[in-house]
Amino acid sequence: MPELIARTALQDEAALQLGGLELSVLTPGPLTGIALYPGAAAGSDPLLAGLGLPFPSPGKFRESNGVTLAWSGRDEALLIGAEPPAGLEDQAAVTAQSGGLAGLALRGQAAAGALARLVALDLRPSAFPPGSAARTGLNHIPALILARDEGYDIFVFRSMARSAWNELSEVMQHLAARQPAPLPGR
Repeated sequence: MPELIARTALQDEAALQLGGLELSVLTPGPLTGIALYPGAAAGSDPLLAGLGLPFPSPGKFRESNGVTLAWSGRDEALLIGAEPPAGLEDQAAVTAQSGGLAGLALRGQAAAGALARLVALDLRPSAFPPGSAARTGLNHIPALILARDEGYDIFVFRSMARSAWNELSEVMQHLAARQPAPLPGR
């Protein structure tokens, strides 16, 4: 009988460093979609009391003890790094997303400029500061983007992870090629 071997979408990709940017694969742990039932109060603290995180406000994410809860749509959130608390099914549709999503991390000072070439978002810190979350297109790929102090976490459908990696690495290559070469002897 054949034995199945679990593989992540980008298992063979090593971190890519170019032009002061780093692209790497995220391994955040469990991913769970949470969609509140009509009438469930998104702001009620008991909803996710087991995690110590209130439901995120639109366009934001919250973190505590290595667990992230990111807004992902109207009355929807993505739970990253922990299993959902018991009893949550009474207030929300809870769906496992670990096998369906892949995460990428884009880090570096020029991360906003690189990502801006692929998304239709204003990524300036005044408009999209750390702690922000947005659903958008990464070129042609649906994505959830989380702004962090050092860059961005990007979640895409597993089936599109390789395309997202290629899109980001191509932008990094273009930006690196534009950097001035050091003068000989310096």
